[in-house]
Amino acid sequence: MCAIMDYKLSAIIIYIQKGDNMELQVIKTQNPKQIPDYNNLGFGKYFTDHMFMMTYTEGIGWHDAKICEYGPIPMQPGAQVFHYGQATFEGMKAYRDQNDKITLFRPLDNFNRMNRSNDRLCMPHIDPEWVLGVLEQLLLIEKEWIPNLPGTSLYIRPFMIASESSLGVKVASEYIFMIILSPVGSYYAEGLQPTSIYVEDSYVRAMDGGTGEAKCAGNYATSLLPYKKAKEMGYSQVLFLDGKEKKYVEEVGTSNAFFVIDGKLYTSPLKGTILPGITRDSIIKVARMKGYEVVEEALAIDYIFDIAKQGKLDESFASGTAAVISPIGKLSYKDDVIVINNNEIGAIAQELYDTLTGIQTGKLDDPFNWVHHVN
Repeated sequence: MCAIMDYKLSAIIIYIQKGDNMELQVIKTQNPKQIPDYNNLGFGKYFTDHMFMMTYTEGIGWHDAKICEYGPIPMQPGAQVFHYGQATFEGMKAYRDQNDKITLFRPLDNFNRMNRSNDRLCMPHIDPEWVLGVLEQLLLIEKEWIPNLPGTSLYIRPFMIASESSLGVKVASEYIFMIILSPVGSYYAEGLQPTSIYVEDSYVRAMDGGTGEAKCAGNYATSLLPYKKAKEMGYSQVLFLDGKEKKYVEEVGTSNAFFVIDGKLYTSPLKGTILPGITRDSIIKVARMKGYEVVEEALAIDYIFDIAKQGKLDESFASGTAAVISPIGKLSYKDDVIVINNNEIGAIAQELYDTLTGIQTGKLDDPFNWVHHVN
């Protein structure tokens, strides 16, 4: 737990981390950008004026922490991230509540998950509570960039890369950790309108013993080709199957997947090959609070198509930080296509979306103590 010596937005702010002084230098831009129209944000197109960065050196630890103008990162061509892929990241959001206060949703869960991803890639830990304090400072500086229209938010991207300039496969000795911010609207152009999903039966996202449960850049790189294939066929996203038998549903390229069968929610279990989504966990807890039965069980894709034809697949949706909930209206697998719930958002998906976003934005009570108030 860090103690903040000076919480004001001064030029230099001193934090105490694990008993050692660590300066956070704040260098405000002299050339602020025009804030974009909140009605036409898209997703990930705009970036705020400032960012946070700090450096890790083996034997020294984290140092040179600063909030500075958003801009290029000084890197050597030999930086190991370019060659051996040590890169992890997180995704979270900041909101303005009904009282115009800044809120975050389960931020420590995101930073703790990042440390678990870092373990898998032999990268150093961050101090979750200290970094949360830094993020609060950054959000206070960038408050005017946080949109307040329905369905909008400020997307937060913490990430870490190996920066040591060295060729030869080994664990890097130097890293850069950064946080950048982007005001966003809906992740999918469809918004809450159901999406069409292509079930990939050739390429896989993860294998047992691999990096499937880590939020690392390589996992998303391997999904690009099947995503491109799906887009060319007119689909919004890809649903991946297990890497061993290519039989069981795992997750959508950017989200966890849920299926409602006879009123019960089914989702793939956490067994090392799918991302342990914060939104996934939140949906499970909200659904159980509302009395729904949630089953974490591997479902065969053939079974899903069979029960859909029997009229027992009530609805389906994907969940993730970016979209929160994205209804699935159509699934295509090999030469077969099923339409789910008349290609409309289901009642359960709508209820869970309304409840979760209501908690996130302060419109509803937070029985789980998930919301973190910045000011």
